[in-house]
Amino acid sequence: MKYLLFAILLIVNISIFAQKRFTVKGRISNAETGEVLVGASMGVRESPQQGCFSDESGNYSLTLPAGEYNLIFKLLGYHTKQLKIRLDKNRTQNIDLEPEAVSLSAVEVSATRTDENIKGVQSGVDKLEIETVNKIPVLLGERDILKTIQLLPGIQSAGEGNTGFYVRGGSDDQNLILLDNATVYNPSHLFGFFSTFNSDVVDNMTVYKGSMPVQYGGRLSSTLDVGMRDGDLKKFHLNGGIGLISSKLTLEGPIQKERSSFIVSARRTYADALAHAIGVEQIKDSKLYFYDLNAKLSYVLSDKDKLTLTAYHGQDKLGLDEVMMMDWGNTIASLKWNHIFNSERTSTTTLSYTNYKYNVSVDLTTGLNIESHIKDYNLNQEFNFYPNSRNAIKAGFSSSYHQIVPGDLTSKDPLQLIVTPYAHRYSWENALYASHNVKLHDRLDLSYGLRLSSFSILGGGDYYEFNDNQEIINIISTKNGDFVKTYWNIEPRVSVAYRLNKTSSLKAAFSRTSQHMHLLSASNMSSPVDRWIANTNYIKPEIANQVSLGYFRNFSDNKFEFSAELYYKDLHNQIDYKDGADVHGKELIETELLFGKGRAYGLELFLKKKFGRFNGWIGYTLSRTEKKIDKINGGKWYAANQDRTHDVSVVGIYDLSRKWTLSATWVFATGNPTTFPSGKYAVDGHAIYYYGGRNEYRAPAFHRLDLGAIWTLKKTKRYTSELAFSVYNAYARKNPYIYGFRQNKDNNRVSESYMIYLFSVIPSISWNFKF
Repeated sequence: MKYLLFAILLIVNISIFAQKRFTVKGRISNAETGEVLVGASMGVRESPQQGCFSDESGNYSLTLPAGEYNLIFKLLGYHTKQLKIRLDKNRTQNIDLEPEAVSLSAVEVSATRTDENIKGVQSGVDKLEIETVNKIPVLLGERDILKTIQLLPGIQSAGEGNTGFYVRGGSDDQNLILLDNATVYNPSHLFGFFSTFNSDVVDNMTVYKGSMPVQYGGRLSSTLDVGMRDGDLKKFHLNGGIGLISSKLTLEGPIQKERSSFIVSARRTYADALAHAIGVEQIKDSKLYFYDLNAKLSYVLSDKDKLTLTAYHGQDKLGLDEVMMMDWGNTIASLKWNHIFNSERTSTTTLSYTNYKYNVSVDLTTGLNIESHIKDYNLNQEFNFYPNSRNAIKAGFSSSYHQIVPGDLTSKDPLQLIVTPYAHRYSWENALYASHNVKLHDRLDLSYGLRLSSFSILGGGDYYEFNDNQEIINIISTKNGDFVKTYWNIEPRVSVAYRLNKTSSLKAAFSRTSQHMHLLSASNMSSPVDRWIANTNYIKPEIANQVSLGYFRNFSDNKFEFSAELYYKDLHNQIDYKDGADVHGKELIETELLFGKGRAYGLELFLKKKFGRFNGWIGYTLSRTEKKIDKINGGKWYAANQDRTHDVSVVGIYDLSRKWTLSATWVFATGNPTTFPSGKYAVDGHAIYYYGGRNEYRAPAFHRLDLGAIWTLKKTKRYTSELAFSVYNAYARKNPYIYGFRQNKDNNRVSESYMIYLFSVIPSISWNFKF
């Protein structure tokens, strides 16, 4: 009896002293436009270690013991809001944050929280505000997010005027680029001089270059996740810009006030139209322009459901009428449904479609036409579970169907030119993933997860087996619906962060990534006819294992941010080309490829000032990237095309007054590795060059200074007008773009190299407005 009484008393005491826990949740929005705010922080004054962020739908959720709390809501560019709440039951509390009344030029260069770089568990993550992008001087005044991220440490430009970029030694095809969860295969216009992203409709962008979250996969080096902003739920707005070579216009507003909205934006260059208008005879029959269209519909179905539809179409044209014409472009669509089950569970469902194609027409005797495309149909389902403030669980799956047409060749006169279309290739890519973020201690956070991916080669056409000399030894005939081969990969992702004190932390990470789609290019320059191929029974997935260690420190009440990160990347099944390879004219591309391993390692230093009239950053990367492939360089390690020993970026933005903002960027990089001929011989009077080691030489160092200024002509609540000035390559540095070789005019037995450079000093001016 006494044991029973003891048990009853124990239960009563537990019931009395046990604290009940309740959840406060809601949506954080812009008070003026109704647009949801991503990455806003919610903290608790009474418990500084507790807090959360709003997700991509603006939703937040936090579970706390019963009691009274002062909640603090923050987002840079908005007034902080405090709310006192008594938590004696589960509560829903929507929050509207008021934008700060500052000039266009006074928005801080910062991430979503002043100390997220210290508290966040992941390293190798960079976020940029779109206001920062809009103030940095760029080529011909066309604001460009891809050029801006190249100013961050560990992210290097693929070349002068090129939107392609290398991340921690990876090639430019090893970057997954997403627009509202849809893949972008070619993110550039005009051979890489401009990006496909119109900064007027971009809301947020995040680059993952370290341990990627488990929901991202299919590329080795990085993920660039770009989110398009929703239209204003309350008011109509019209904004745009007129520059020297392009103009753009954006319209947005409510469809049903407070519930649904739209945003539509168009952009076009008109260099060819100007040339025709002023009578430039040499190009009167030419076409050289691009245009793109962005649109997004957003509909808040209920407090628990939101639906968005995003669409993009872009097109480039280049050529001479009746001689040659080349056009290429992307078409993208995504439909996303965000659902809240309860305060602890949410889901996101996305359907997306991507079509990148190019077409080359030569209207000579035969009228040869080449058309190529790559199409994706994708389904992604993600679930999030927040059992308490110390745990966050994510799980989901993705499924993509790929269709690749390497080149359909047709001719107006098949008797004069016999052409055979390349075989169409089909594949099915799937992944299951799950991760767990847990706060083990007030100072220790852990994130671990697993991604299980598969890539199935589907039948339809012939596949080939080759020996070590790339000679066909067997032909495998398949029909539609056959599963030719499936590659499986297990990809663990682990990150840990230990907070040394309130202003500094140490972080370490390991990740494995795999890649099944590969880009073949004849040079380091971006080209619309670069060829995408998928895994075959001969071409295997690329694999990367990366480890990183970083130290993060903030100074002067978070006004200054410093980080130092070390990384090492071990790469397998890396692709390179045999000498004299033809990557465009061969159907059996396997005969032109060689495979081996690679390695990349380096140190990244970053110092950023985030507040005040002057802000900006300095980034430095010391790195090495190498490959080792049999039959290249005698099987010894050699510098990869993307190897850069030193890379420096300096960015400064100065708020001179309420009317003027000045900006400048300076970049420096070690010259590109290159291969020069080691000798030559003559055939019928023509010089034939032969080559020794791969990438044994270096081009001269690359460096450039760009200057910019923004003059705010007028700014009221209803109307904004500004002039943007920029000077690209201010001290006229002749940076090499292409190297070639020729015989000396005076002595044809002597060869000499020559350099082609693109830009000298290029000033520009543009007018931007908003109603």
